[in-house]
Amino acid sequence: MDTKNLFMTPVTARLIRAEYGLGLLVATILFLVHLDQVRWLPALVLFAYIDLIGYLPGAIRYRRREGRVGKGYYVAYNLMHSMVTQGLLALGWIWLWGFEWALLALPIHLFGDRALFGNYLKPFALRFEPVTHQAYRRFRSEFAAADAMAAGSDATSPGPLPWP
Repeated sequence: MDTKNLFMTPVTARLIRAEYGLGLLVATILFLVHLDQVRWLPALVLFAYIDLIGYLPGAIRYRRREGRVGKGYYVAYNLMHSMVTQGLLALGWIWLWGFEWALLALPIHLFGDRALFGNYLKPFALRFEPVTHQAYRRFRSEFAAADAMAAGSDATSPGPLPWP
């Protein structure tokens, strides 16, 4: 992916998920090392509120309305699952009440979503729940064919991309 080609290949996606996985590992280790200093009620609320506000209403609507979900649900999801939003919340919390280890619930949730489930922010043009878009399916096929053609008969080339 670059500034002119805003898509990920499977390898790029796995590398990005690995980066978030490292963030998840670091945040989780810090959380566990300071477990005796964690206030559990704030930690649980901070971990859960992201999905209670940002995911569950849209998921329920998606299932009840056979996939039709208004843009407001996407905005709620993206707002709640934004590193910016949660970072600002953490800064506000620290300013008002001081630092506490329970705040690690925020990056643990966000890094976990991205590293373990591959969940990123949701574009309006796609369904609320993951379904391969027909245009993406065509693109993937054309991109793999172009890559295979560019590789030609070069024995050192990896050949077509291993699309899922």
